[in-house]
Amino acid sequence: MSELKGAMIIGQSGGPSSVINASCYGAIKAGLDSDCITKVYGAANGIVGVLNDKLYVMDEEDPEELAIMKYTPSSALGSCRYKIADPDVDETDYKKILEIFKKYDVRYFFYNGGNDSMDTCNKISKYMKRVGYDCRVMGIPKTIDNDLFGTDHCPGFASAAKYIATSLVEIYQDSHVYDKGQVTIVEIMGRHAGWLAGAASLARVAGYPADLIYLPEVDFNMDEFLEDVKKIWDENQNVIVAVSEGIHYADGRFVSEAETSATDGFGHAQLGGLAAKLGDVVKNAIPGVKVRPIELSLLQRCAEHCASQTDSDESFMAGQTAVNEAIKGVTDKMVGFKCTRDESGYKCEAELLDLSSVANYEKKVPVEWINERGNNVNDEFINYALPLIQGEIEMKKENSLPRFVRLKKVVAE
Repeated sequence: MSELKGAMIIGQSGGPSSVINASCYGAIKAGLDSDCITKVYGAANGIVGVLNDKLYVMDEEDPEELAIMKYTPSSALGSCRYKIADPDVDETDYKKILEIFKKYDVRYFFYNGGNDSMDTCNKISKYMKRVGYDCRVMGIPKTIDNDLFGTDHCPGFASAAKYIATSLVEIYQDSHVYDKGQVTIVEIMGRHAGWLAGAASLARVAGYPADLIYLPEVDFNMDEFLEDVKKIWDENQNVIVAVSEGIHYADGRFVSEAETSATDGFGHAQLGGLAAKLGDVVKNAIPGVKVRPIELSLLQRCAEHCASQTDSDESFMAGQTAVNEAIKGVTDKMVGFKCTRDESGYKCEAELLDLSSVANYEKKVPVEWINERGNNVNDEFINYALPLIQGEIEMKKENSLPRFVRLKKVVAE
């Protein structure tokens, strides 16, 4: 395919993570280093920035400052949860996007996000092809939920998993300090896929395991849950439970009492309050027991101080690969990971997946990695996740506090 000269836009979307900026920096750096990419723009708040004609000129940023993005959590360019319509139903957004692309001579578009973001990326890619506008569109994965189809794992998952496992190890120390024990219930993110809750099992490697782990891949039974808790309580007078926020009954209802409080821009229920609800149930079932519900909430998403160097490096590679492959002529793909775990160790390589094959498909924890009782995961999960959390990041600090990137954010005119 002939060389395509023009500008590029990189946008970030969906929930933040510890390493989404590492992917973004990988893409930006590759764009700045390329001879055929004439200008590098960052979309303010994802696709909303494109629609509102608010683009940051990344060429104006100091290279040394930009490099700090690799160890800065959250979304440095800003994020959004905006669902664009099916172009066959409403072309309004697409016409505006095309107008902006033409205005800035954008020939490369990269979208850094999770499942819904890949849907947006896929729709834009197909629309540009349909109207005959030569623009190479690539998805760069990001989701701590680890539920993108086709890839071994997703950038962001490992760092969140490391934080969760570390927190469980530390919670174990706290919960075992008194002469009288307690039931500790830790609520972990994950609406339909239990990858994050399963990461609590990594605390077992350190010697401080969670007693019970519940994932949404299997139906939740409250009576069996109470049996599980009571059995361990009677034996140890101390119980640690890790539970995914998305656990549900056999009829599909979320156990979380806050299931209908609100929805995001894609119609997903905003879950919460599960640990407190289960705590009340345990208190009523075991007279006099002390129960401590803990909701990790947003803390698990952007804990840069506990990020995985492996995750950071792979995330950078994903962004860099997307741009380099697009320059070669590739389009309509998402960068995925192909990994091996054997006697030779762990190895991860980038592979390209069709956007249409990953958009709107969820990858869940294999049921064979969950025990028969449905209250824990087995060593297969640990063998899968443990290599991903390795390595300590080189986070820049000032006054012993994190020094994160400070972008000038010069707006294109």
